Amino acid sequence: MSNVEQQAPSQPPVGHVRIVYLGPVAPHWEVQSDFGDPRLIDALRQRIMARLVLLPPHDPQFRRNRERVARDAERENLLLEWDLGLPDQQAPPDPAYRA
Repeated sequence: MSNVEQQAPSQPPVGHVRIVYLGPVAPHWEVQSDFGDPRLIDALRQRIMARLVLLPPHDPQFRRNRERVARDAERENLLLEWDLGLPDQQAPPDPAYRA
């Protein structure tokens, strides 16, 4: 007998969230949305801000919290985009894209 997991067909995303780094002066982050249920987006925005409110991207805790934010957005079936204001070579790796 083999262990074959049956995966549900992938559903289209129900919304979009962009997290923008505003700079070294607090508040560091802004959460923007292009589409989706405003209540769902606001609930996610509150969780994101709770995790990131005092963390700039170069803080070691940022990487762990960024992964948590990515998992949270994935559970909610939301597209997640990060704008750290850094060239791609300097930006921390995106946890959604695992190699």
